[in-house]
Amino acid sequence: MAGPMEPEGRDAAGKPLLVRVTGSSGSDGRGSASSSSIAAVVGSTVVAVAGSFEFGLSIGYSSPSQLGIMRDLHLSLAEYSVFGSILTIGAMLGAIVSGSIADRAGRRGAMAISDVICTLGYLLIAFSQNYWWLDIGRVLTGCGIGILSYVVPVYISEITPKNLRGGFATVNQFMICCGGSLAFVLGTFITWRTLAVVGKVVRVAPCLLQLVGLLAIPESPRWLARSGHPGAFVAALQKLRGQGTDISEEASEIKVFTENLQRLPESKMLDLFQKDYIRAVTVGVGLMVLQQFGGVNGILFYASEVFVSAGFSSGNTGTVAMAIIQIPMIGLGVLLMDRAGRRPLLMVSAAGTCLGCLLVGGRQIPMAQPVASASLFQEQHWERDLNVLALAGLLVFIGSFSLGMGGIPWVIMSEIFPINMKGSAGSLVTLVNWLSSWAVSYAFNFLLIWSTYGTFFICASICGLTVVFVERLVPETKGRTLEEIQASMNSPLTPFHK
Repeated sequence: MAGPMEPEGRDAAGKPLLVRVTGSSGSDGRGSASSSSIAAVVGSTVVAVAGSFEFGLSIGYSSPSQLGIMRDLHLSLAEYSVFGSILTIGAMLGAIVSGSIADRAGRRGAMAISDVICTLGYLLIAFSQNYWWLDIGRVLTGCGIGILSYVVPVYISEITPKNLRGGFATVNQFMICCGGSLAFVLGTFITWRTLAVVGKVVRVAPCLLQLVGLLAIPESPRWLARSGHPGAFVAALQKLRGQGTDISEEASEIKVFTENLQRLPESKMLDLFQKDYIRAVTVGVGLMVLQQFGGVNGILFYASEVFVSAGFSSGNTGTVAMAIIQIPMIGLGVLLMDRAGRRPLLMVSAAGTCLGCLLVGGRQIPMAQPVASASLFQEQHWERDLNVLALAGLLVFIGSFSLGMGGIPWVIMSEIFPINMKGSAGSLVTLVNWLSSWAVSYAFNFLLIWSTYGTFFICASICGLTVVFVERLVPETKGRTLEEIQASMNSPLTPFHK
């Protein structure tokens, strides 16, 4: 059992420079995993990602429901685009306040607030008597999702040992994918109205599970240290690392780093754009913009048409196929995250999405009229080959995106910003992600009308640019403590780790 914390030496101001926790050794003291710590971290992660599953259900509902809603409610393409974007607008509002809420109420408190907002939104939708209550409920649901999209990866990264942090943080994306895939599959077999009713019941359950589970899991030790709760900080870290584990070095590093941060001037949103923090902001914002403008939402919207043109009886086959591919590919990403590293996975993933866009776009290039001697069989054979090529491109894109581009930007966002800047920086990055998602979701159908192959070639170019961006700017964070990463990315903190 670990003993009390004791200072070892003081700086010129009389503040402790090192903290020692007496007790037996069970890890390297810097956040590496031991068998006794895994259970606590797994349990805490399961509770945190329960909201991510609900997140995925909400996002996945619109894709299989689009045709039915437009047909039954007689909506134009523009009207449906507005309806579908309401959730995203709510998410942008939630993103704006997500960092402030997580800083003031704590990571657990922010998740609890999100659950309450989402549950209220679902109840308004379930019992709505008019269009306005339906829209208000959808906006509230989006607000809760916007908060969750920031706080869940941040909480997981702050509680997890450094050698497992990437894989655990990616579980967030895995559960979002599971929720979305469930919505895709259910939408294949039931009508959009039935899916809406079933979805309300299924979505409320994870919220309630998370609310109850939050009472049992520890708060983020780094947030407790920053908020001036030294006793709770040590207790939470000890619980997460195991009662027989020596947490001395990790506790010392977090404590000294946090104390040094508090000596810096109080941070404001505008401070993010100073040269001291601009690299971290560029990486965080850049990855989110490239993730969305690479065309993932457009590919998902266009999937049904690709599968029908490839000879399948309906687009529902496509949604099921995407669900089958996404989950194992994200699982592979979870396993490789802390082995291969973030950068290699990101570059492979972005290159794969580039290839997928080229294949799908190539199917739509206008072909010259066949010569008179060409037989009908040859024309049909050529058309079938192009359709299969587009189908392969779609599956390559979805699989590649799931491997890295879907989850790793959120992992890196949670790692690179120091805790005194994390609230404002996280809000900015999350807002940019949702704003980009809305822009792509709303505009993609109109871009397809303009030029289908041109649209996918633009997306392919952006995916190719992502490879260059990662190679030039994105750091490798595998196997490093959060304090080491943040000191290397943000120049005011560099002296703390020299």
